[in-house]
Amino acid sequence: MNFAVLIPILLLYLGIMSALAYYGYKTTRSEADYLVGGRGINPTVMALSYGATFISTSSLIGFGGVASLHGFGLLWLCFLNIVFGVFVSFVFFGTRIRKVSEQLGAYTFAELLGKRYQSKFITVFSGIVIFVLMPAYTSIVLVGGGRFLQETLSMDYNIALLVLAVIVGFYVLSGGIKAVMYTDAFAAIVMFIGMAIFLFMGYKAVGGVIDGHAGLTAMKDLVPQSLVEQGHRGWTSMPELGSPIWWTLVSTIVMGVGIGVLAQPQLVMRFMTVKNNQALYRSVIVGGVFIFFMTGAAFMLGPISNLYFQEHLGKLSIEVAKGNVDLVIPAFINHLMPEWFVYLFTLTLLSAAISTISSLIHLQGSAFGQDILKSFGIRSVFGIDASRIGVLLGIVAAVALSYVLPGGVIAQATAFWFGICAAGFLPVMIGAFFWKNSTRTGAKASMIVGFAVSIFGFLFLHEKEAAVLGLSKALFGKDTLFAYPMTHIDPLFYALPVSAMVFIVVSLFTKSEAVKEEEERREQII
Repeated sequence: MNFAVLIPILLLYLGIMSALAYYGYKTTRSEADYLVGGRGINPTVMALSYGATFISTSSLIGFGGVASLHGFGLLWLCFLNIVFGVFVSFVFFGTRIRKVSEQLGAYTFAELLGKRYQSKFITVFSGIVIFVLMPAYTSIVLVGGGRFLQETLSMDYNIALLVLAVIVGFYVLSGGIKAVMYTDAFAAIVMFIGMAIFLFMGYKAVGGVIDGHAGLTAMKDLVPQSLVEQGHRGWTSMPELGSPIWWTLVSTIVMGVGIGVLAQPQLVMRFMTVKNNQALYRSVIVGGVFIFFMTGAAFMLGPISNLYFQEHLGKLSIEVAKGNVDLVIPAFINHLMPEWFVYLFTLTLLSAAISTISSLIHLQGSAFGQDILKSFGIRSVFGIDASRIGVLLGIVAAVALSYVLPGGVIAQATAFWFGICAAGFLPVMIGAFFWKNSTRTGAKASMIVGFAVSIFGFLFLHEKEAAVLGLSKALFGKDTLFAYPMTHIDPLFYALPVSAMVFIVVSLFTKSEAVKEEEERREQII
């Protein structure tokens, strides 16, 4: 790569991003502006920001690499992302979230739940969960961007992480959610152009859609024996029903992320930034098309890369990437695409990383300052706004984790965050907006049980995490407490039903609270 060309391109790109961030800064005059954009963000900007926040380097790099290993089965996740992540989220959840947050004067996800249930505990508990656990997700987005810069620019991985962290910190600290969303929208346009070209060129390189899929199907016998033994039946087929790979693909990747998207705090906050429901309805098409070209392209190009590498190098993608699935997509781009596209995709990956990380860091800062400290009457620390202190702490935590996480962990860590959010937040959210008999006590019990069961599952039951963390081994002398298939079933599959059941049962037993809570909400609105 010619740095004499790359550096001016990057400077122009960062100049545009900086100008948008500065515009966000100049129009941020109040707490409402900093946290929810004054509730007047353009619907197209909201949809692009939502998509750019949703689709990070974890989708393009991490999940694209996983698709190269597991095949086209990941397209079910693309389907769920569009149905649940866009249509259901915007039309059903988004409209209620926008209305209730405006009525209650809530500026954050945790504050919205707390005010809906009239519970300081729910606000603080949700804020702590976000602030403490979200760095695990933020860090792998940093890892995805860092790995691409490492592979493409031959940049030291540690330096790449620091560069991304400094850029993101600048945007979030300066202009709040407005700076984040304006830069997100521009980043989304860059991402869309990059992935659309990559999708077209990728299929062109293997003879088109029909020949490409036929050629990949014919490679069934080349699937590594270790994967065949776990249920792999070729890149164009679903794994054998009930096999270890089937459980990983369906329970962790497809269902974990596909359902978990409904309870993502950083996405929920986007719905609070628009003026009315019509704005959300108009955003559906933009969001749906964007998500298809992001996740759909990555999930198709991952498997297709096997055919390309087999024809040109006589190797499978995972062999070219030397066993690290996070390097498959960067390697595919470097081998396939012309030099000018590498420059474009560098901007695409930077956009994906910056847009998602900035939103996550903004949310962590809001959780620390608005949901935790402000709940106890603390608005600043050493004269600095508490939310900005939270931003700095979030960046430090994410960078620190990025240095210690093992390779090939992007998709796994994403599924972890999405899954625990679904178990801990989703029943409470549905009750808050659609069930008038839901109660404060039911919500508290559901959240505690949902997160507790999820974390217990990751520590003692789900093999990938339990074996690495080693707590089960230290306490009980074995990696997991139970044998297969529990070792491969994502905790979401049992944590979410248990959380929902607890919420319903406890709410029914405390239904007298519902009347009192409704009176308190009406007084607050008045």
